[in-house]
Amino acid sequence: MSRRSHTRELGCIACKELDELGAGKEGWLVDNPNLLCALDTQSIALANKFLVVITGWDGGPGFKIRPELSPIESEHITAMEWLVFDEVRAIAVGTSCGYLLVYTLDGQLVHRQLVYSGRILKLRVRGTKKDMMSDTSLAEEVSIVMPGVIARFDGTVIQELLRDWFQDVNSRFWDDISRKRDQEDQGGSRKALPYQLWSVNKHGLCIDAAITGVMPPPLLEVQSSQRYFCAVTVGEDAVIAAYRLSEDRSRSLVGAILSKVVPAAYSTITSFSKMIWRSEQPSPKKSEAKTQSFAKASVLTCLKDKPRKGEKLTLSPSGTLAAITDTLGRILLLDTQALVVVRLWKGYRDASCLFMEMLINKDKPGSHSSSYYEPVKSDYCLCLAIHAPRKGIVEVIKLSISLSCRILRHTIE
Repeated sequence: MSRRSHTRELGCIACKELDELGAGKEGWLVDNPNLLCALDTQSIALANKFLVVITGWDGGPGFKIRPELSPIESEHITAMEWLVFDEVRAIAVGTSCGYLLVYTLDGQLVHRQLVYSGRILKLRVRGTKKDMMSDTSLAEEVSIVMPGVIARFDGTVIQELLRDWFQDVNSRFWDDISRKRDQEDQGGSRKALPYQLWSVNKHGLCIDAAITGVMPPPLLEVQSSQRYFCAVTVGEDAVIAAYRLSEDRSRSLVGAILSKVVPAAYSTITSFSKMIWRSEQPSPKKSEAKTQSFAKASVLTCLKDKPRKGEKLTLSPSGTLAAITDTLGRILLLDTQALVVVRLWKGYRDASCLFMEMLINKDKPGSHSSSYYEPVKSDYCLCLAIHAPRKGIVEVIKLSISLSCRILRHTIE
């Protein structure tokens, strides 16, 4: 097994705005458990509990974002991810109180919405991207992982929100004060975006989770226009658990009756009581944020292996494979369509994984005959990169169709 050591400079992120994140101190970027990082092809976003700094790879000046957080509830930033849809780019922030915040790259608040009362553990974004390993385009979505709960926003809804925002800003030429007031009004009173919410705590609270894609309905289920999604969770009770998520929140007859009768009865009783007591209309107050009810989630399978506990889940670009790390230093490669563990590696404590699509046939025979050659699907292969900090190495594993693995090991300086 070859052992090679080499580095390549990608860019420079040095800027004075990073001083507030502790830049300059030894180990500030690696040893700080409260520091969040999100990478983009053009920029990098770093955040602590109360501040987000965005800077480009060219070492230019950065931008600072200070979200308005609740000091009473000790609200702070817990998750962060890029929103990239075609030419539209923004940053999404999750808080410890369950709020989703969307900001432009210059720090303007686009949207604020309560997803669920709880800590947001992770934001997962699937933007506009054609998978190199398949012939189908992937659905755009933004999923939010919370303890025992997973939410999904359709990517087209987020994309429309961002495009309307940028078009509205570019079409108006107000002074700075008016723009700030308008931005605050729109960010606080904008209509809530539709989304789906599921409870996935059948086998304990999850530490990490992901929606892998669309799946067929159950065999005896009535055919409808509703879609079903597959979700994979990892946690302390069950190392791996899989769920079938339904878009419909009123599958039962009782639920359908209650959803129609209760609001009508409440409205009738309220109107009747006002007619009798002639109560005065209260002064208009800002409506409190409310979360929606859970949709149906059915357990497909689970893996319990005490004392092993799941730690992190990494999803491949197509969603067909997932790499899961556990507390025993193992890495499980899960086929998310068959829900079967197809590979297992041992001796990787505190490891981190990343799926990559690499171009392998760069010097393809006959490619020099033409001035331009566009790679096709067969020129790419799916690889899994594993960072083992205790070993001080990065292993790049080439995954073939038969999932035979070839390991290329590189040392880390």
